[in-house]
Amino acid sequence: MLLDRFARLLCPHISLSSLSRLVFRDRKTNPPLLTLAAPRHTVSRCSLSMASQSELESPLLLVLCGKSSIEIELANRLKNDNALKLPDNHELSIRLHSELDNVKLSFDFDLFMNSLSATRLGRFLIWSPRLTSTHDVVSHNFAELPVGSVCVTDVQFKGRGRSKNVWESPNGCLMFSFTIQMDDGRIVPLLQYIVSLAVTEAVKEVCAKDGLPQIQVRIKWPNDLYLNGLKVGGILCTSTYKSMKFNVSAGIGLNVDNRHPTTCLNAILQELTSMSCQLQREDIIASFFNKFEKFFDLFIHQGFQPLEELYYNTWLHSGQRVIVQDNSEGQLMDKVVTIQGLTSAGYLMAFGDDGQMCELHPDGNSFDFFKGLVKRKLS
Repeated sequence: MLLDRFARLLCPHISLSSLSRLVFRDRKTNPPLLTLAAPRHTVSRCSLSMASQSELESPLLLVLCGKSSIEIELANRLKNDNALKLPDNHELSIRLHSELDNVKLSFDFDLFMNSLSATRLGRFLIWSPRLTSTHDVVSHNFAELPVGSVCVTDVQFKGRGRSKNVWESPNGCLMFSFTIQMDDGRIVPLLQYIVSLAVTEAVKEVCAKDGLPQIQVRIKWPNDLYLNGLKVGGILCTSTYKSMKFNVSAGIGLNVDNRHPTTCLNAILQELTSMSCQLQREDIIASFFNKFEKFFDLFIHQGFQPLEELYYNTWLHSGQRVIVQDNSEGQLMDKVVTIQGLTSAGYLMAFGDDGQMCELHPDGNSFDFFKGLVKRKLS
């Protein structure tokens, strides 16, 4: 009975009979008491439209874990007080990672925590096998969680993208959101660039550490991640203002191990080496926080300039010529300009063939930022 209940929290859309194996062992033998293996039939992607009624109605499992005694104590309090909520009041089942020592989960908490060297960020972790959205968890519970808390899931069925687009999340993606606080609202829009840069550098670091060929994930302004010309990830940052602070929730999606609908990091890695190796989500997310914490501190104290060179070496746009809309005498005309970098406000800085410097803004209607760019002259 207890086994059935826990299995349904992990995989509510399948029956116990469809699991490929269940292994029971005695505590004295040390190996797991219960191993839940992957179901024989897995769903390659999940979105709100594809989520079954049982998925939408069944409790969502949240597993809490901390790196130090301080975060572990907080996890206990949040569980005992049943303090975490979702905006739609979806029923939650909250567990501590220490309570599940005898259960093999799909996220390796120990690998993540042992790889994490950040002193403030990523140290309080929430994991779920499936969620409406990791962004909902951290943003809705911002006041309850320590700054730098992270929520990770295997599948999300109500993810959020830019302009209220639904974020479809294939199995095999690294999907996580975390919290950060900022004082200066003028630089909040630039945070997404720091997040993007930390993701690309984290992938490089993990490859180097494991002796693997370098995978060059590139940044497409403002918040997309590309590999070999194909989109493999994206960033979403939202903020609210409260008690003289900007509370920022940053969400990241990175396709690590699913070849569809475009490609993934491990597919490209296999093309580059004959070695049997794969990048692990836990390594990448730990490396991300190690990188991001350093970049963020540099950004807060010295601005974006110390990171500009690295950012421009990683993005796709230096010297790119684009067509923009120019309002000339009340008429919109298409003109060609060349992108040179970013303005202090975080928009694209470009020069026309006449040498006039301008700032490029998206029109807010196009799915692709580079269609419908609006030009504003700069002195």
